[in-house]
Amino acid sequence: MISKEKTLQAVETMFEMFPEAHGELVSKNPFEMLIAVILSAQATDVSVNKVTPALFAAYPTPQALSVAPVEEIMEKIKSIGLYRNKAKNIKACAGELLLRFDGQVPQTREALISLPGVGRKTANVVMGDAFGVPAIAVDTHVERVSKRLRICRLDANVVEVEQTLMRKIPDTLWVKTHHSMIFFGRYHCTARAPKCEVCPLLSMCQDGKIRMKAKTSKS
Repeated sequence: MISKEKTLQAVETMFEMFPEAHGELVSKNPFEMLIAVILSAQATDVSVNKVTPALFAAYPTPQALSVAPVEEIMEKIKSIGLYRNKAKNIKACAGELLLRFDGQVPQTREALISLPGVGRKTANVVMGDAFGVPAIAVDTHVERVSKRLRICRLDANVVEVEQTLMRKIPDTLWVKTHHSMIFFGRYHCTARAPKCEVCPLLSMCQDGKIRMKAKTSKS
């Protein structure tokens, strides 16, 4: 694995490459953010942003969503993956917010994870984006980039990736790092065709060097 110093260098480079990196889910408040992040599991932010305006117009509060017929919720989100389970989860989540949290979205990981449809990644996104609480959410992009750069072990699970990043990066940079790594993975270090030949991190990227060597040998 690369050192803490090299990790910080890599992250700083991503900051420079994507200075406007941000969460791309559209929401007006913590409740909308929570629901949008639940819906985004195994779906693109673009697809979620297409369904949430009508969803939030119809059900703008936990109260409204909690009493909505699940079939009507499904109809509004049916263009995204796993919409049946997600409809049940967001309805149940709204009910739990009313029952246990006075209709407010909690700000701790433990409380968030206790809600239907909310896992560790979702909780971390909500903490960071809705409340500014230091957190790193490990999605497919963050995991891929961390492993390609050898910031973490190749066999690390998502929690281990998160913990490694938290050890190597100051907590004041966790949310910014999360967004920058996602942009880097989404638009530069892509899954199938990473832009290794123009990557400013190639000199420290073991995976990139292997790819470039293989490309050179083929030509």
